[in-house]
Amino acid sequence: MRRSHPSAAGRRRQARAWFCNFMDIYYVDGDFVPADRAVIPVNDLAVLRGLGAFELLRTYGGRPFALEEHLQRLAQSVGKIGLPLPGDLDHIRQVVLETLARNQRPEEVNIRIIVTGGSSPDFMTHQGQPRLLVLVSEMPRQPGEWYVDGVKITTMQSRRILPGAKSINYLSATIALQKARAKDAVESAYVDRDGLVYECTTSNIFAFFGDRLVTPGRRILAGITRGAVLNMAEALFTVEVRDLPFKEFVAADEIFITGTNKGIVPVVRVDDTVVADGRPGPRTRRLMAALEAHTQDHGQPQGAGS
Repeated sequence: MRRSHPSAAGRRRQARAWFCNFMDIYYVDGDFVPADRAVIPVNDLAVLRGLGAFELLRTYGGRPFALEEHLQRLAQSVGKIGLPLPGDLDHIRQVVLETLARNQRPEEVNIRIIVTGGSSPDFMTHQGQPRLLVLVSEMPRQPGEWYVDGVKITTMQSRRILPGAKSINYLSATIALQKARAKDAVESAYVDRDGLVYECTTSNIFAFFGDRLVTPGRRILAGITRGAVLNMAEALFTVEVRDLPFKEFVAADEIFITGTNKGIVPVVRVDDTVVADGRPGPRTRRLMAALEAHTQDHGQPQGAGS
């Protein structure tokens, strides 16, 4: 009897079933442990004071995207909050790659690299002994309509407490996102009391004015995806990294946001203001296609096509 082979849909169901039954392996302060056994002491300053820094990256074709850039930014963040690194960047890189190798999943994943403040006898002062955690997990899928129809974002008067540092303290961002989602928005943009737009809670902001692409450059966390988009945009458009007043921002021809798990997402509404004609614009779509090509190239096996 000829053996039948599962259809593509059947193979995807099998992969999802395997995916759901898979136990993630985390690196926790020197050990590789199953996710359900991953713990740190309750006197760690990450628990007590929200002291720590992190990086979130993703894979394409199973390969970490922009790992070196994320490691460099991690070192910058850790320095800004006054902690030492738990080993040099080469050590952290090897831990990341080993953790990824121990989590052989059939789909793309997120990688979180976390440096905690470490245990503190007075519950306040770090002792110069940070902990390193590396977590590999399923990467969330964003709704397809975001990229076809565009999204709404809201605004709030705030800005990053420590610009340039990716801190684990996300209290203000969490509150802002809760309020945004209650208004059917996917993000909230920070606007200061002087009316300048900076960034969203977990995204960077771009606006097109004709063929000029503008993005804020001060008092933000410079995203890794933002950097990739800027590099591509410089060959296609006039790029301006500068302050962006809110009144100018909402009058833009096109707006989009960028992030590790989002890629490029067109924005068609800011609060109650419709952006231009309320549809994703052609320049944004051009950059979306360029980023997709760039990440697909990264995901190809090394040496492919050579």
